[in-house]
Amino acid sequence: MRWSQAFIPTLRDDPSDADAVSHRLLVRAGFIRQLMAGSYSILPAAFRVRAKIDRIIREEIDAIGGQQFLLGALHPADVWRRSGRWDVMGDEMFRIVDRKGADVALGMTHEEIFATVASELTSYKQLPQLWYQIQTKFRDEPRPKSGLLRVREFTMKDSYSLDIDQDGLDKQFDAHYGAYERIFSRLGLDAIAVDASSGAMGGSGSVEFMVRSDAGEDLVAYCQACGYAANVERAVSVVPAIDDEGGPDALEMFDTPGVRTIQALETFPGGATADRQVKTLVYVADDTLVLALLRGDHALQEQKLADALGVGEVRPAEADEIRGLLGADAGSLGAVDVLDVTVIADDALRGRTSMTTGANINDKHYRGVDVDRDIAVTRWESLREVVAGERCASCDSGTLEVFKTIECGHIFKLGTKYAEALGATVLDENGKSRPIVMGSYGIGLERNLAAVVEVHHDEKGIVWPVSVAPWHVVVTVVRAKDEASQEVASSIADGLEGRGWDVMIDDRNERPGVKFADAELVGFPYRITVGPRGLETGTVEVVDRRSGTQSDVALDAVVDHVHGLLSG
Repeated sequence: MRWSQAFIPTLRDDPSDADAVSHRLLVRAGFIRQLMAGSYSILPAAFRVRAKIDRIIREEIDAIGGQQFLLGALHPADVWRRSGRWDVMGDEMFRIVDRKGADVALGMTHEEIFATVASELTSYKQLPQLWYQIQTKFRDEPRPKSGLLRVREFTMKDSYSLDIDQDGLDKQFDAHYGAYERIFSRLGLDAIAVDASSGAMGGSGSVEFMVRSDAGEDLVAYCQACGYAANVERAVSVVPAIDDEGGPDALEMFDTPGVRTIQALETFPGGATADRQVKTLVYVADDTLVLALLRGDHALQEQKLADALGVGEVRPAEADEIRGLLGADAGSLGAVDVLDVTVIADDALRGRTSMTTGANINDKHYRGVDVDRDIAVTRWESLREVVAGERCASCDSGTLEVFKTIECGHIFKLGTKYAEALGATVLDENGKSRPIVMGSYGIGLERNLAAVVEVHHDEKGIVWPVSVAPWHVVVTVVRAKDEASQEVASSIADGLEGRGWDVMIDDRNERPGVKFADAELVGFPYRITVGPRGLETGTVEVVDRRSGTQSDVALDAVVDHVHGLLSG
């Protein structure tokens, strides 16, 4: 490939709307262009990178027994209604009404569709199966951002395991776990496997593969001492015990005029410190009002509440909903003597006494609250969000770091949820009908492309790992009109391409500084510079993009030399 014939529209300046390094560099280096919010055109250089990511994924999934499909992106509403997710997915699902008035969706994932195909299986002897596809998905993100990291249209590898029992699912889950580790390693990503929430997918458990990056939107709690890692949606930590002595032994209502916050009650005469308060939050889950109780100085992790309730999502109740349930406004709420309402309490409140909480009368609170005695807790759960510096609950000696990450892959144990809903059953060895046990495993191609850039870049541009570089080598011709230089460049390119490497010849009639800057911006792993001065001595310059190392190499040895560098 010659650069003079290639479409690589590099820019000198950063795009004004880019908030992530990968967004900025992929636009500047001519890899992507925005079509509209959350939708990007993949230009030739990015297409080559994505194709290499695609190949790595297929090789690893094929290696564990995957069979590739391509199922429809346009889905009838009926299958989503049968699984119960037509309403759960909410506004993130693109919905269409066709000319006959039928509800249709653009596929955001394919559990239902693969379960429908699996309904053609009849016997346990046909299991296990591992099916996958690499296909466009659609999600109507409310706030697309950060270039390819959060979009509305993207390519995903989604695979699905089908087994007769839980043991079979566990084996396929573990096989995917290993395949994902190999995939991310080959992409040049140091991915951390973390305990995660299954969210609207359901099932018995899931693992996310996260790459540490300030551009990420997920927070992970991590212990260096023992390796414990979990999304903050699932993470737990040790909460130091608190001495509750010093408060009244019985409930005592007192006036708190104008007090509406935890902080205000801390400074109010006769009030209480935040860790001696019970915070009462009213949420809506599946149209039902519930109470979430936490210590006053702890923050609710909403996904933990949703998981505890077994729903896809929850939302804070509106002011009128709160007044209708408890008779008071936010800031004066409590759960003392509240009956016939689901009360989920955080584990940090277990056994607490001499606490203070709202009395469900505006401007009044209770002190002397004994949680076990005075509050009818429906269920105890971990609801609080962990924070950095807390003690690890796994090893009880390390402390937790909390940092931003990019979710690059997610694997789920679905169980029989979708098989039961879509009629995917087989006869077991006793002739009894049993639902197929499923797993689901996803990787976003464009997101991983962006994640690679987030990890592999410097102030000059992208630094592609050899495994996914659009071209492995750029042969830069210093003087485009020098025929001898052009001939040598072509010979070097032919030699490297014969060894299986992708080569770009920069034959443009541009100043050398422009060519060098573009080569660094686009991120070729190696640059070979061919110029009249070097040819006089029979040498060319070889530059390692990552280290910046420069070396003069004899013409007759350069192909072997660079082949060795790339192979190593």
